[in-house]
Amino acid sequence: MTAQDDADRGGRPRRQTRAQREWRPGMTRPPRSVRVMFGSAVLSLEALLMFFFGLMAWGLHQNEWYAWWLFGGSLGVSVLLILTCALLKRPVGWWLGWILQFIILAGGLVEPYMYFVGVLFLACWWYAVVKGRQLDVEKMERWRAEERLATEQEPSPPENDHTHHEES
Repeated sequence: MTAQDDADRGGRPRRQTRAQREWRPGMTRPPRSVRVMFGSAVLSLEALLMFFFGLMAWGLHQNEWYAWWLFGGSLGVSVLLILTCALLKRPVGWWLGWILQFIILAGGLVEPYMYFVGVLFLACWWYAVVKGRQLDVEKMERWRAEERLATEQEPSPPENDHTHHEES
């Protein structure tokens, strides 16, 4: 970083994250969680599902007094699904994800076809949780083994060419 970079930001130094402050040369980061990536993908797709479900429910019931409540409620669930993606690194995120799965299933009370779609997404969520956990365990075991091998195989010091002259 140069003084010009600080000047470009009005004299303020660049802020660093905790991981950036704690990093030292030679350190490697642990691999990202497959479970979190799978879970985030499922929740994001479900957020789209709930948005379109809200549009459908509003369209089918637009002459009823509760049509806007259906649309607003499904948009609220959609936003909660996206926000839950940020919480998946903590146990509360997974609990909230399970609760939201059953709220999506409850959409079948409005439109019975939603039971079918909700069960399919519940199966996707279950697979993301179970298989993601299994893959994370395997991935961390491999990463730790690679770290052990890297520390065991320290490079030997290079030989000095001036000390070993062979006459031919």
